[in-house]
Amino acid sequence: MAEYLQKNKIFNPEGDDSIANRTIIKGNVTGLFNLGDVKYNWAKQMYQVMIGNFWVPEKVSGLQDDAIVYKQGLSPAEQRAYRGIISFLTFLDSLQTVNLPHFSDYITSSEVNLILSIQSYQEAIHSQSYTTILETVVDAKEREEIYYFWRDDKHLLKRNKFIGDIYQRFLDEPNDKNFFAGIIGNFLLESLYFYNGFAFFDTLAYNSKMIATGRMINYIRRDELTHVAIFANILKEIKKEFPEMWDEKLINEMFAEAVKQEIDWTHHILGNDIPGISKDSTVKYTKYLANTRLAMLNMPPLYPDEMSNPYKHLEAMADNNSEKTNFFESTVVNYTQSSSMKGTWDF
Repeated sequence: MAEYLQKNKIFNPEGDDSIANRTIIKGNVTGLFNLGDVKYNWAKQMYQVMIGNFWVPEKVSGLQDDAIVYKQGLSPAEQRAYRGIISFLTFLDSLQTVNLPHFSDYITSSEVNLILSIQSYQEAIHSQSYTTILETVVDAKEREEIYYFWRDDKHLLKRNKFIGDIYQRFLDEPNDKNFFAGIIGNFLLESLYFYNGFAFFDTLAYNSKMIATGRMINYIRRDELTHVAIFANILKEIKKEFPEMWDEKLINEMFAEAVKQEIDWTHHILGNDIPGISKDSTVKYTKYLANTRLAMLNMPPLYPDEMSNPYKHLEAMADNNSEKTNFFESTVVNYTQSSSMKGTWDF
């Protein structure tokens, strides 16, 4: 039986927080957040960006207008897709809010623990955002159906179980293999599972529909881009410090399965009835995304024929407040609000 990883102690007087002995996992730490002595500078940079990106859904105006468009301006197919995608995104962020602290329990770097705590908070904000959308846009009788859409939709149930089971295996048996698979699962969830849903909302906004929902999604995506970078960096640190845990075959297998499920689900929930999105564009976009995410891990593409974004006309929709992420460097550049944080954790 594989040896279990040990959770961090709340307080460990025998711990050693020195940079020389610090590792991303399996370290012997005191439990003190010594943020003046940092090994992983990417975490320090991510902190600045994440704090600078603070927002709350109540500040996003226009959802009342979306309520009118939802009833009068969306086709039945667009309404169904809107409900189904909101249901899936709500599940993903609910899972992350609850589950991230379980993984943080095994991260032995205070600077990385810090940004995972901020991420968990942001996931809760995202869940609140979806609730705000539903309470404003759709009728009360539809909300319960949306939250529990998976109970009647076998495609969504399969997706939710696939993700939930990866995390549950680690909670039940916290060994190296299950931890590594769980971190890949986190990376896939943040970097692949959301994005066909985002493309749907971007397409609606591009066609001048559900503008406020699109604005809310832009804020959520801006957060998710930092989450993608966090887990890419965690994986690369594991490869550097614990090469025996690195399993490229498992990464490719999990990516291939995630791509298949993402395509199947998107075809199911969108069909051929959404102007601007086709089954072919969904396949191309999902495989393109998988390639860009693998590149963040310095891995070759799984789908070498799909190296360009088929939704080039939507790229401007993702450029929220000029915040851009360089996926290949796994850093976020072009800070905006983060300048106000100088003096708090300056670098």
